[in-house]
Amino acid sequence: MNAEPQLAEPAADRPEGRGDYWLWRFFVTGFSFSLFGVGALVVGVVLLPIVKLIPASRDTKRRRARAVMSAALRFFIGVMHRGGGLTYEFHGRERLGRPGQMVVANHPSLIDVVFLLAFTPNAGCVVKQGLWRNPLTRWAVTLVEFIPNDQAASMIERAATALSEGQTLIFFPEGTRTRPNQPMVFHRGAANVALRGAALLTPVYIRCQPTTLTKAEPWYRIPPRRPHFSFAVGQDLDLSPYRNTPLPLASRALNEAMHRHFQQALAELVARQP
Repeated sequence: MNAEPQLAEPAADRPEGRGDYWLWRFFVTGFSFSLFGVGALVVGVVLLPIVKLIPASRDTKRRRARAVMSAALRFFIGVMHRGGGLTYEFHGRERLGRPGQMVVANHPSLIDVVFLLAFTPNAGCVVKQGLWRNPLTRWAVTLVEFIPNDQAASMIERAATALSEGQTLIFFPEGTRTRPNQPMVFHRGAANVALRGAALLTPVYIRCQPTTLTKAEPWYRIPPRRPHFSFAVGQDLDLSPYRNTPLPLASRALNEAMHRHFQQALAELVARQP
């Protein structure tokens, strides 16, 4: 899946600083961000309303709308990949998209959610409230019925209901992107939602080397070589030990267990890399 575009120099020959076709990657990245903005407007204002107008049940309309968005995001990733802006690998994606599945992932980069939504069938997502204020994205996130993280109680209730209905839901326990060289901080919202409504809890471990599009990092800060994104779908986490415990205690214990699990799994991924 992550076949290399024919733009990279051999690793041993790459100079420090602005190597690996830096200027070309700057152009591809800028073009891709422009494409994303235009695409979000076209998808949200033209394609998704058409999908919603076709007579069907609410569930069918939502599935169709999410399929359109997923296809658009795969196209966007393809432009970045084939254009030489990044490389990626995605292991275990066939285990994503199961009914009632809550997908939890760490959050090193701005476009993690783009990959997960592109390759997880019929997925909803808990996303920041600001997307509803952005004229480029508000129509799209509304029509595919994403969930804003504005108010904790409302978000938890809506997310748990979506899972109970058999939807797949993507959730970032950190709530925002991890700052480089800083420890992950998990909030209990994800654990709370999982215990209330999830049939399955599936971790996805994400690495990006070198780092790019991190917290407060502008798009034009291009790394010295192409970033490589690695996505690994882990084995489902067992929720049964927490089911018979009072919810506040159970959510705290599950949150701590998820945090330890991610720390260990990511450390193992780093250790296995040559």
